[in-house]
Order: sequence, then C-alpha cells, then structure tokens
Amino acid sequence: MDLRTISESRCFGGVQGTYSHASTSTGTEMRLSVFVPEQGRSRALPAVIFLSGLSCTEENFTVKAGAQRYAAELGLILVAPDTSPRGPGVADDPAYDLGQGAGFYVDATESPWEPHFRMYSYVATELPGLIAGNFPLRAGALGIMGHSMGGHGALVAGLREQATFGSVSALAPIATPSQVPWGIKAFSAYLGPEAQRWRPYDATALVEDGLTRKDPIRVDQGEADKFLGEQLRPEVFAAACERAGQPVTVHRHAGYDHGYFFVATLVGEHLRHHAELLARR
Repeated sequence: MDLRTISESRCFGGVQGTYSHASTSTGTEMRLSVFVPEQGRSRALPAVIFLSGLSCTEENFTVKAGAQRYAAELGLILVAPDTSPRGPGVADDPAYDLGQGAGFYVDATESPWEPHFRMYSYVATELPGLIAGNFPLRAGALGIMGHSMGGHGALVAGLREQATFGSVSALAPIATPSQVPWGIKAFSAYLGPEAQRWRPYDATALVEDGLTRKDPIRVDQGEADKFLGEQLRPEVFAAACERAGQPVTVHRHAGYDHGYFFVATLVGEHLRHHAELLARR
C-alpha cells in the first residue's frame, strides 16, 4: 500500500514523518504520523500505535506528548493515526463528540455513518498491514495504547485482536463507554439503539463476557480529571478485570487532569511497558 509523504524531519537521531494514503477501510484519504528511531536503519523494531482522543488528529500526540525521546532510547517505532475519516463527502456533526474527529474506533452500521466510519477495521487490520509494508516492523511485535477515546479504542482492540497486538495500555480511557454519556451518544448514532450491539466495542463488557489477555494491561488516570466520574470510570473496568482474572494495574495520580501534560508525564512509563512486553515476542 503506497504512502504519500507530507513531511519528514530528523528527530532524536531518527525520522519523524507525516504521511497519507487511500484507505480501503474508510474509503477516504487517511493521515498518520510515524517516528522511526535510528535503530530502524539497521534492523527491524517493535512498534506501538497510539490512538488519540476526541477532536484530535495525528498531530496532537506527535507534537505534544514528547514520546519520540523515549522511543529513540527504547528502539520503538511510534505510529499515530487520525481519529476518523475526514473530507467534504464524509458525514459530520456540529458537536465535538460525534462525526469527524470522533470516530470512536468502531465500524459504524447506521446511516449516515456506515460508508466511511470504519475505524475499528482501519486500526485492527489495515493499519498493522500498512506499517509492516512500509516500515521496519519486527514481525509479531506491535503494541497499542491510547488516550481518552483512544484509550477506549486501544483496550477494545487489544482485547479483541490478541494475535495482532502484543501489549496494551491506556491513559484516562473511556473504560466503560456503554455506561457513560460520550459512549452512549456515539454508540447510539454509529451502531443503533440496541445496547447488545455495543458490547463488542466496550472493554468492560468484553472482559465481563470472558475475553481476557495473559499479559498485564496498564491504565493511568489523573485524579483531577474533570471527566473521571461521569465519562471515564476506570474503576468499573478494573473491577471487571479482577472478577475475570485479567491482570491490570490502574495507577491514579493526584493533581493531574485530562490534558496532554498528563500524557507527556506518563508516556515514557507506558512505552517502557510496551517495550518490555514486545521484547518477549
């Protein structure tokens, strides 16, 4: 699959690039950023996909998280896709939490979203193949992480696609979307009103239904996050994991909110988590 180079810059000895391609999943042009550390010149490396949150593009994580320094030290490729299909022919909504910029990493089944909003297939199938075909990815060494809506997407894909993703983590994830306003609104629009159809895209529901991993999942949450009680609810996910025997660590951090300063503070710990698990594959 061909990539069009938008920009490439030297960064911590490696290359930080922004690219686009024609997506078979969404039927649109999709953008992504990729950082390849210097080690990638001579050998294949593990990679980590980062899924961003509501209203974000591939640029937020790339510019704000400061992750390239850690990836260069650890020898990790970093991949950050956009959060939804975009363009004049793509359905949208005036609200920030639905439509373009808010794909919720599901494959929509409802009009007008169904033709293009197939972000689950994009992340779970198309993107891993794109990375393997264009960058020095070590076979079988791919992790997934995300923030907020992206944390939801990472948990779901990590639970459902265990043959593809060898490590999973999330920062302030929407951990039980079927039970919170953001998720109920998005799932109702994209998947229809039947709550049973939402369960494949709810990490807590997946664990409750018996889908678990052997390796630990890492979650970090700021205690000053204004969305914690109403929209995120990581304690519900943690309780489901405990009942199901899913190894999970939920680290709570006093004083931290939902923004990218929180992400930047913890991104190094998350990338070390992935590097350790992916080294075993």
